[in-house]
Amino acid sequence: MKLNKIPTTIVTGFLGSGKTTLLSNVLKQAAGKRIAVIVNEFGELDIDSELLRSCPIDCEDEGATLVEGKNGIYELANGCICCTVEEEFLPVMLELVERRNDIDHILIETSGLALPKPLVQAFNWPGIKEHCTVDAVITVVDGPAIAAGRFASNEEQVQAQRLADESLDHDPSLQELLDDQLSAADLVVISKNDLLDASQRARVDAVINTRLPKSVKTLYIDNGDAPLDMLFGIGAATEEHIDAVHNHHDAHHQHGHEHSHAEDHFDSFVISLGIVDSQKLQQILQHLIDNNNIYRAKGFAALPNKPMRQVIQAVGKRLNSHFDRLWLPEETANTQLVFIGKGINKADIEQALQAAVVK
Repeated sequence: MKLNKIPTTIVTGFLGSGKTTLLSNVLKQAAGKRIAVIVNEFGELDIDSELLRSCPIDCEDEGATLVEGKNGIYELANGCICCTVEEEFLPVMLELVERRNDIDHILIETSGLALPKPLVQAFNWPGIKEHCTVDAVITVVDGPAIAAGRFASNEEQVQAQRLADESLDHDPSLQELLDDQLSAADLVVISKNDLLDASQRARVDAVINTRLPKSVKTLYIDNGDAPLDMLFGIGAATEEHIDAVHNHHDAHHQHGHEHSHAEDHFDSFVISLGIVDSQKLQQILQHLIDNNNIYRAKGFAALPNKPMRQVIQAVGKRLNSHFDRLWLPEETANTQLVFIGKGINKADIEQALQAAVVK
């Protein structure tokens, strides 16, 4: 019987900072560790957890496994983890506690706008405290963005996502959100190091170090690639000292829950299209992104006579695409895209995208 507490790693950081890439690489290195993954994503169809889910399939010979939840991933519902943590997080964690003898490590990816502090505080709740501990909070930041004097790779997109989420408008600025994500960090991972020169790294150091205690280490990484022993086994027990961490959100949290924000609602929906012409699809998507308040567009495309699945995602106003894996024998090749935005209409967007469908 396992007597030690299950170590839990919480990965936080803005949209586009590289959290999912880091998690995917962690799972590739799992080397027999039984890792339970909790993904708190913003949207009806969780594309990021789909990408994570495909990773252990590729890594089976290395022994990486996921504890069975829905499709092997524990997902929290839409929204800010600080505002849904009690209702959503507790039952998921209690379910994991029930299976603690089958779990070596818990890995939590927060949404890009979530604050770590209330999540860490939840590890002091009865039923969790006895069995789990926060090994570390890892905050991922976009190196080139920080070097350029920004807080995210696309500040406008992150700010728009923040304003669109009714539970988050009590957080006044991206700078304060970054400060709050850094304030709880036990390790700060600076992504996209390969895009930085020495002078840019010096600027990043200057920005990050003014916001961090000297005891918190920083780690520069390329393509989400970090040695597992640098990320796991930190042993911070963050829950034991999190109450001493003061951040901007503390002052805003209470009144932020006391009034309605109906005017700040966001629209979120999934569109399924079947087999599509990739070039046409991306041209139409680019036009839609340029002419609508679309904060995020991300998904998978099924192409004619192509055995591989194409991942498509909008980064700001720019579309990226790549093939990630073969369609599985039990899967039906199908194009699915999730849209998050404000004042966007599903029927209009679906009608526009139909021109890309291969008849």
